[in-house]
Amino acid sequence: RVAIFDVGAFAEMSKRGRDETATRKAKDKKKGKATEVEIDNGEWDEDSDHEHDARLLNPRLPSSQPPHISGAASSSAPSLMRDLFKDREFSGLTLKPDHASCPLWVCPDGRIFLETFSPIYKQAYDFAIAISEPVARPSLIHEYRITDVSLYAAVSIGMSTDSIIRALNRFSKVPVSKTVEDWVRQCTQNYGKVKLVLLQNRFFLESFYPEILQSLLRDSTIQTAHIRPPPETEVDPRTGLIVSRTQATALLAGMSGRAASGLDEEEEDAWSSTKQVHSFELSPSHIEAVKRRCIELDYPALEEYDCRADTSIPDLPMALKPTTTVRPYQHKALAKMFSSNRARSGIIVLPCGAGKSLVGISAACTVRKSVLCLCTSGVSVEQWKHQFRTWSDIAEKDISLFTSDNKEKFSGLSGITITTYTMVAFGGKRSAESEKIMQEITGREWGLLLLDEVHVVPAHMFRKVLERVKAHCKLGLTATLVREDARIGDLNFLIGPKLYEANWLDLQREGYLASVQCAEVWCPMTPEFYSEYLTTQSPGVKKLLYVMNPIKFRCCEFLMRYHEDRGDKIIVFSDNVFALKTYAELLHRPYIYGPTSGTERIRILSQFQHNAAVKTIFISKVGDTSIDIPEATVIIQISSHYGSRRQEAQRLGRILRPKPRVDDQYNAFFYSLVSKDTQEMYYSSKRQQFLVDQGYSFKVISQLGGMDEGGGLHFSSKKQRLDLLRQVLNAGEEAGQNEELQDDTDDITNGIGRRRAPKPGALPRRPTSIRALTGADDMVYSEFRKGSSSSSSGGGGIFQRHQKQHPLFKKRSGK
Repeated sequence: RVAIFDVGAFAEMSKRGRDETATRKAKDKKKGKATEVEIDNGEWDEDSDHEHDARLLNPRLPSSQPPHISGAASSSAPSLMRDLFKDREFSGLTLKPDHASCPLWVCPDGRIFLETFSPIYKQAYDFAIAISEPVARPSLIHEYRITDVSLYAAVSIGMSTDSIIRALNRFSKVPVSKTVEDWVRQCTQNYGKVKLVLLQNRFFLESFYPEILQSLLRDSTIQTAHIRPPPETEVDPRTGLIVSRTQATALLAGMSGRAASGLDEEEEDAWSSTKQVHSFELSPSHIEAVKRRCIELDYPALEEYDCRADTSIPDLPMALKPTTTVRPYQHKALAKMFSSNRARSGIIVLPCGAGKSLVGISAACTVRKSVLCLCTSGVSVEQWKHQFRTWSDIAEKDISLFTSDNKEKFSGLSGITITTYTMVAFGGKRSAESEKIMQEITGREWGLLLLDEVHVVPAHMFRKVLERVKAHCKLGLTATLVREDARIGDLNFLIGPKLYEANWLDLQREGYLASVQCAEVWCPMTPEFYSEYLTTQSPGVKKLLYVMNPIKFRCCEFLMRYHEDRGDKIIVFSDNVFALKTYAELLHRPYIYGPTSGTERIRILSQFQHNAAVKTIFISKVGDTSIDIPEATVIIQISSHYGSRRQEAQRLGRILRPKPRVDDQYNAFFYSLVSKDTQEMYYSSKRQQFLVDQGYSFKVISQLGGMDEGGGLHFSSKKQRLDLLRQVLNAGEEAGQNEELQDDTDDITNGIGRRRAPKPGALPRRPTSIRALTGADDMVYSEFRKGSSSSSSGGGGIFQRHQKQHPLFKKRSGK
């Protein structure tokens, strides 16, 4: 018998367990009773245990009493175990006779633990990642969790219900709980019975089961999206649904039976004999709500595209070049997408630098229809065009760019358009040229919609893209399927299920990723800066003080010199624009941030890549994603977006491109500079959470050896530090804010509370406090005049009266 413990819960619960035991003993002693250990010889209540496990997997089930724990143990021991670990106490699990050859622990609550040192680890990993969501993947033990969405994804890539249950029993060290088996059957039995299709720019919900569509139409959300069929449409008089025979035959021919839909043989025969598909039309503006509601009703809508049989969209002549090599994990990801000879909509997750672009291009070459590729910036648009030309034989005339600088159109009937999310989602007034291109983008049916950095799609503005663009198949690519606003789950109905996810450490061990040493460098605050940090009430000034900490500046400069002498290429990241400019200008290095034009960005990046004299560049958060700089080997982070896990992983990804190794040592370095004893230390630990779950470890460096030797670093004297402090305090609250980009993926407020630029002639507003207004922060009242047109007798000052007044107050003022 074995027990699987949740170590995180132990520290929290152990003290309470000891206190309860002591209290019970004290009561027994007071009553004159001896404390005895009683043996519970009761029988295991299977029904109660089954119901309890089912409640863990499905919270919607009614609650009941926890299962009775039996065995040769005291009643107090199981009680204590239940108190300590609550629903995660599995001491009743029994090992199978062949457990040594099995790599999985399958728990009754749907959690899976995988031993990476097992001889059949790779096969078990492919299975675990297909049916469950990864929780943590350190070097020896992985943790996963089976969810309804992960099971939908498993069936969507061709796994049947029986094959999932058989594989669970084959790989598990312990007998699989009946509750888990029932949960698998419940979540997979309805998948594939409803399909969302796009025909002639109109959306239809289809099924061979009219009773299912009728039950869905009774839902208020789906009923609102329903569009009545035109009078000339063939409609079943009994159900009121559209009936089509030819579409049913084509759909049935394209399906791979149980592998695609999870149907058993009896259901498949019923489909074949009926050969009629029932459907009803949906409003394009309600597609997102309908897909979400279908998942909630346990009828997730299948989205597959039979690109080979589709003759309504002209084919695009393109293929991979003979010199292009697809890596094994890339081939595996593509196989998940096209396993039933049809293109499935979904998401592929690969680490930064692992070749997501090649996966997207290979998918486009397989579909061979018009492709719309969406990126996050103009620089990534240029890079995607370069990747298409590098890996495929697509003609130059068949690629068009749609950005603020380039407004092109491909020449043929089909082609590839590469643009940004902002260009498509923009709702304001456009130029005549842009408006014409947008009409063509929204007016045609696209074979494939490629969404780079798909984690940005749930943002309020970017999700509008999916309403405006009509595409038969959608493929999302990302390295970090994580957001700080808890909207990452929306991708399940916005795009589709996760088709494949690679393990970072596995690719590193196989040489497909660089071996990175991650370090957190603690930088003590100088007395002058720390005194101001403790006394100031302004959050912006606090942030600016620990970002502009002179010791942090010196550490950054020392690391830059050290790695530049080694011949490394260095990227210094800073979310704070004031710090970015100050660091870069004092150290005489080029920098890129929001207002930097696209042409200037490309010039700086090109110099960094090809000019040996340019070894270091400074970049704000605009460089977090979609910038391909394979030459970079060192990242130094001086300022970040609070506790963003996604940002930390994306920045690490800038140096993950494979690089030559020397004696199996680290060939890339990631430094996060943190001001000691400040709020930045808390944010730093939160940012590292995602990378730690991927198996990376951070080395803490409390002192950089040799930094004080040799001299030549900035801010070595007290006068220089005081001058810097004066400059920081004069910059004020505004300078302490992070750079704000449109629809920031880490903005959990979704733009609420953002400062807007004041209108012309209006007084600027900035947050302050009563303490500051009373002069405690050295704020003083200063008079000013608005210009020569101001009245000389008007008095001036910040309370100067405006010339234009509301008619209601003109009489009182005498004007």
